[in-house]
Amino acid sequence: MAENTVKVTLIKSTIGCLKDQKATVESLGLKKIGQSKVFSDSPALQGKLFKVKHLVKVENV
Repeated sequence: MAENTVKVTLIKSTIGCLKDQKATVESLGLKKIGQSKVFSDSPALQGKLFKVKHLVKVENV
């Protein structure tokens, strides 16, 4: 069975966000608005995405 993968895209700026939210976006490797990365789904990733759910768009790949 193949692992689930998700595509995460930064859709809003981190200006004015809390420090931990900025650090979470940086740990995802997202720097510019519109930049996307593909990750394998895990509980740790889901926790990060929950913290910055208002800044990113998540799609199943």
